[in-house]
Amino acid sequence: MNRVLAHTGATYPIVQAPMGWIARSQLASAVSNAGGVGIIETSSGETEACLQEIRRMKDLTDKPFGVNLPLLFLRDARMIDMVCESDVRFVSTSAGSPGKLLGPLKAAGKIVYHVVPTLSAALKAAEAGVDGLICEGGEGGGFKNPDDVSTLVLLQAVREKVDLPLIAAGGICDGRGMAAAFALGAEGIQMGTRFVSAAESPVHANYKRAILDSADTGTVMLNRSGTPCVRALKTETSKAIYKAGVMDRSTLGSVKDLYFGGDMECSIALAGQTAGLIHEVLPVAEIIQRTVEGFHAIRLKQAERSRAGAF
Repeated sequence: MNRVLAHTGATYPIVQAPMGWIARSQLASAVSNAGGVGIIETSSGETEACLQEIRRMKDLTDKPFGVNLPLLFLRDARMIDMVCESDVRFVSTSAGSPGKLLGPLKAAGKIVYHVVPTLSAALKAAEAGVDGLICEGGEGGGFKNPDDVSTLVLLQAVREKVDLPLIAAGGICDGRGMAAAFALGAEGIQMGTRFVSAAESPVHANYKRAILDSADTGTVMLNRSGTPCVRALKTETSKAIYKAGVMDRSTLGSVKDLYFGGDMECSIALAGQTAGLIHEVLPVAEIIQRTVEGFHAIRLKQAERSRAGAF
């Protein structure tokens, strides 16, 4: 049996990434209602708003959903308490050591997956006692490990050493990517940029259009020598930051004006390399349906070729 499905209770092992301010009830409920796992973010640090979004999910879906708890950005213990007291079953942790939260989360009966960018991080998380791992390669958008490892390599490295269920993240936006991830040992996938560009995504049309217009070389890794290191779309702003070699944290202060106001130069537009593979805005349900159908079609074709002894 697929362990990710057993842990999440979802119909499909497709998880929506916890993008700050974006991964709220409007988008997350659409993902859950379509059979995936919608995730409510807490990285924005807006405790009251995030708690309200968790409550609102109960009015928008009767399907399973999850919450992400990024240790680096947690400023209010109420968030942890609220998640522990809720009937949310699936929790992903990130941006720190999961051991700090595992005690109360496991005591509350939660399933906990930790996001890891390297084999070393995966081994530490497994030793700490997490239920599964989200292996996020450098292709993904948002906050990254400056010593990035591609999803292709990361999945193989982790699967060789760890027997926990793996969710592949970074560089996946369709059934082809999902089939590739499963071939490398994943039992689920996480998509961020694909859902940012979905019809139900709350972001401005300019942001979605920038994703659709992006080439396969349309993103850039910024601030490798500082904190935070992020992957973002190439804009005049991000190209200037890349050239300077350093990014001031204040750049992210106006990110909501980009996300929801449509000013694509006032901050940086976080996105993964899959932006170059996304060509149209689609409803979440269609994105998930196409992904699942494409996944099964590819697996069936490969099985047929394998039985015939072909490569």
